[in-house]
Amino acid sequence: MKTGHATALWLSLPALMLLAVPFVTLIGVTQWQHMHLAWGDGSAISTSLGLGAIALLLIFIGGLPVAWWLSQAKGRARAIVELLVMIPLLTPPLAMGILLVSAYGPYSVPGELLGKFGWTLVNNPAAFILAQWYGALPYFITTARSAFAGVPQDILDAGRTLGASPWQGFWRLSVPLAAPGLASATALAWVRAMGEFGIVMIFAYFPQGMPVQLYNNLQNDGVDAVYVLLWLLLLFTLPVPLLCFVASRRVRYGSSSVES
Repeated sequence: MKTGHATALWLSLPALMLLAVPFVTLIGVTQWQHMHLAWGDGSAISTSLGLGAIALLLIFIGGLPVAWWLSQAKGRARAIVELLVMIPLLTPPLAMGILLVSAYGPYSVPGELLGKFGWTLVNNPAAFILAQWYGALPYFITTARSAFAGVPQDILDAGRTLGASPWQGFWRLSVPLAAPGLASATALAWVRAMGEFGIVMIFAYFPQGMPVQLYNNLQNDGVDAVYVLLWLLLLFTLPVPLLCFVASRRVRYGSSSVES
């Protein structure tokens, strides 16, 4: 068995090196003595963090019931909802940006209705939030659904036998037991929302978040002008999933030690 593990590790080295080399290279090419924000970077950071937090809240509130329903439902309705979730997940982001402009832009039916009140859903904070929301929601639903599906059915049945209502079973059994997976789903949604470029670029170019600002810095000033903002994007993006990963491991291995 140990020989098999060692062989698998050696065979894994090409993939692991492929994943690690860009980050190692980033450490080496960053000019640490010339670290300073470019013009517009501060505004991009506040835009991504502030509006991204709102989008994440909407993703959690809107996606949680969908994920739970998918984990419990059967039949044709479930297949239709799964299809609705998977299509945006599989559609290229640039294409989704064009579709959002077509659906909610100033010349669409919703856009014309909003225009009568002097509102618009393109190139403003609301459009930015919608772009992040739309881009990250399918990822949250897919991961959260797997978390709910992993809750033992006999525990839910026992709760119903003891008189728990569906609402109580959801909040007191399903959500706590699926918490590690839900944390992973939230972390994935945060990373996806913060890094969203294609949909935001087309649908909400203004205000500019960090990914679009990175693109502008690269186009205007070259690759040396992007490293500071790139490091900050990683700093604001990676801690959330890493903390969720650590918390999930503690819960998982803590439960295993209790059972043993």
